[in-house]
Amino acid sequence: MMNYDNSIGNYLIYMGLTTSMSKHIAKPFLTASIAAIIIAGLVILSVLNIAHAQQVTLNGAGATFPFPLIDEWRVEYQTVKPDVNINYQSIGSGGGVKQFIEKTVDFGATDAPLTPEEIQQAPNAVHIPETIGSVVPAYNLPVEGLKLTGPILAEIFLGNITKWNDPKIQEINPDLTLPAEDIVVVHRSDGSGTTFVWTDYLSNVSQAWNQQIGKGKSIEWPVGVGAPGNEGVANSINTTPNSIGYVELAYALTTGMKHAAVQNQAGNFIQGSIDSTEAAVAASAPSLPAGDQPWTNVTMVNAPGADSYPIASFSYLLVYNELTDDPGLANKNKAQSLVDFINWAITDGQQFAPDIGYVPLPEQVVQLDQETLRGLTHNGAPLQVS
Repeated sequence: MMNYDNSIGNYLIYMGLTTSMSKHIAKPFLTASIAAIIIAGLVILSVLNIAHAQQVTLNGAGATFPFPLIDEWRVEYQTVKPDVNINYQSIGSGGGVKQFIEKTVDFGATDAPLTPEEIQQAPNAVHIPETIGSVVPAYNLPVEGLKLTGPILAEIFLGNITKWNDPKIQEINPDLTLPAEDIVVVHRSDGSGTTFVWTDYLSNVSQAWNQQIGKGKSIEWPVGVGAPGNEGVANSINTTPNSIGYVELAYALTTGMKHAAVQNQAGNFIQGSIDSTEAAVAASAPSLPAGDQPWTNVTMVNAPGADSYPIASFSYLLVYNELTDDPGLANKNKAQSLVDFINWAITDGQQFAPDIGYVPLPEQVVQLDQETLRGLTHNGAPLQVS
């Protein structure tokens, strides 16, 4: 006969023991599991924070002149340094210089060297030539192969020559039938380095222009309609019959605009191109100052040489010699990222220039730029230039 009392007692004892054991085992196990989850979460969060901290955005603003090339660099540099983003606002040289002086960007870009007044507002600024381009007189006429001289261009933009079949234009274009239509002049409405290059050239070749108007990023235009940026001027010319204006060569090439050949110092009519701009650079590069010296009087317009295109120019990046002068570059990693990007742009980045209408920097200009970069400091200490 089975003793149920003993069986029940044994069962109760067994349950008591196992319950007690499970409590002692479960608590440490649960605690260890929670700790492991917390540690794993902290590790993941730390990795994410490090990854986030390594992401750098370099903000620049300025000239529309080099924008197609800088935008190409923005894309290509992502394949070199995926953790560095380039954010460039194409607002015109005047706006770029203003933001550089106000230290709201990490770098500025301008086609016009800083004026003495601007240098006073941005002491210790340095010029770094980033590329070379040219400005061309683009037109909208039902003719090909138009030729123009500097003095004729000055008279058109002064409002003294108003018809396309003016004898002065017709004389140097005997094979063209020019329309008896009013010339519509298009110019920049914003502060512009392209305007500086154009007016620097007109001041160089026309005494009347030099005395009445002069050169600058912004001027009082005697005639014409204004449009913002190279993009705006190009669009206005393309949509306005009988118009003429000035745009950077890259914009003329990418939009298929007609642009006139311009008579150079040697008396030859030269079309704006990579080769003719390069010829102008070769004649001008040997006389360049150091990057931390004033560039106010640097010009490549009306350069000597039988094949030189007469309206060529550098485009510059602007940074401070002591990078912490810009509060946005207080972080050393960001400052080094800026130096690395500029060094890449003036070396490996030059390979992308010819396909979009720019001339690669000559080797002596690259060396000049790298000397400037080696002179930059962060809290007094030089940064690495590889």
